[in-house]
Amino acid sequence: MARKNWIAVASAVHARRGCSVEVGGVGYMQVCHGKALPLKRVQAGDRVAYYAPTVTMGGKDRLQRFVSIGIVQPGGPYAFDMGGGFVPFRRDVAYVPAQEASILPLVPQFEFVESPARWGYKFRFGLFDISEADMRLIAQAMQADLAALQFQTIQPSGAGRICADSYILDSASHRGLQLSFPDI
Repeated sequence: MARKNWIAVASAVHARRGCSVEVGGVGYMQVCHGKALPLKRVQAGDRVAYYAPTVTMGGKDRLQRFVSIGIVQPGGPYAFDMGGGFVPFRRDVAYVPAQEASILPLVPQFEFVESPARWGYKFRFGLFDISEADMRLIAQAMQADLAALQFQTIQPSGAGRICADSYILDSASHRGLQLSFPDI
């Protein structure tokens, strides 16, 4: 199964709590007020970035930043007793070191944003999948280690050659056309 990329939404206080583990340790993700069903859509190896619209849950303290990013670990959702009768479901995540980053400069570049005037619409769902290109933008803005997030790197091959010969499909005739890219 192909790796997916997710944005999870929580207050910064809650998101930071999930990734506040010792270096090399495993944190957790918890979404949609602890519901298990959304976490079942997420698979081991998927990437997740946490977006925090506010500092505190339900607060008016606007933040609008990505606060953590990591890779979902093996194992399904599990219940965790937080006390006081609250038993939310979680999934383990290996977070990577990153800097918090504002979403605002990224909005015009995101593929998932259908209307820049209503860019926040999808965040109401609490968890949604995004393209690899969008996740890469987030990771780069957060200055996260792309290798630690298991992104493919583009390695030059040969004498300055960027890409190997590539084929595209000519939609009019349905035949492959070979394209060669000059050495740059």
